[in-house]
Amino acid sequence: MGTVVTPPVRLKDGARLYSVLHPPAPEPSPTAPPPVTVVLLHGWTLDNRLWQQQIADLPDRLGAPVRLLAFDLRGHGRSSATHGADATLGQLGDDLAEVIEQLVPEGPIVLVGHSLGGMAIMEYAHGHAADFAARVVGVVLVSTSAEGSSRTSYGLSPRLARVMRVLEIQGAGLLARSGGWRPHRRLMPLLAPGVRWLVFGHRVDTSWVALTASMVGNASLCAIGGFRPAVDLHHRVETLAAMRGLPAAVLVGSADRLTPVACAETIAHELPDADLRVCDDAGHMLPIERPDDVTDAIVAVIRRAVPRRRRSAGKVEAHARKLVKKVRAT
Repeated sequence: MGTVVTPPVRLKDGARLYSVLHPPAPEPSPTAPPPVTVVLLHGWTLDNRLWQQQIADLPDRLGAPVRLLAFDLRGHGRSSATHGADATLGQLGDDLAEVIEQLVPEGPIVLVGHSLGGMAIMEYAHGHAADFAARVVGVVLVSTSAEGSSRTSYGLSPRLARVMRVLEIQGAGLLARSGGWRPHRRLMPLLAPGVRWLVFGHRVDTSWVALTASMVGNASLCAIGGFRPAVDLHHRVETLAAMRGLPAAVLVGSADRLTPVACAETIAHELPDADLRVCDDAGHMLPIERPDDVTDAIVAVIRRAVPRRRRSAGKVEAHARKLVKKVRAT
């Protein structure tokens, strides 16, 4: 499937976001309805490469036309750096709205978010409720939380977890003032064992750790530090109501130290029709650790969403025909 690096999405505040389309956008057709577009949002300190396996597998697994859009959140990957004040989840929700407006101006959308990306989806649903209701036909939330980091334990005892959280937040404050530098990139080989322990489960391939370390190395210091307080303050349990009735899936690893199973259970409780999948022995990086589970969940949501969309379109068409008959009768 073809891949196109689109020109950077230039946002209203001047930020530029790196994005890729798979395949390139087709020419508009007056007869054929636009295919479903799956928009993939990566997690904190990562980039669009998180989704490389899903991008490779989804079209064949689905067996139907589908467009895939992945982009680097501000301050991450190849996107422009963030600047303290705009390192908020509300800003990420606004960014998503602009990306959709510019790159996916029509057609149904399935939103897929990992960790911070899932929180950005919740912020989009909160801050752009009308657009969310009009465009989004399905949601997949992977290793994420609607309750910030309140349940994060790092796999430690409650006392050690509290100490760890304090140290992390203090360190984040320093990093947030460090600008767009990436000096930690050279240190990532030394930090790899810590990355392995923190975000992966019991079975780990060295290539997974290498890819994750590379993505973290590409995140600017100000983004690493700047978004940490936003994650802490995130609380969008009530916003999940906007997703009720949509085909949805919620995935979590049984050994996730950052967004444990309890986070997914809270989301699933608010979305009673969602498919909750707990991946045994997996950690926080499910798109890499359990790529087939994530891909299958996306496929299932799309398949549930398309008939639903056709029924809704049929109701609209039937209503339109009734209106035409009334007009002709008068």
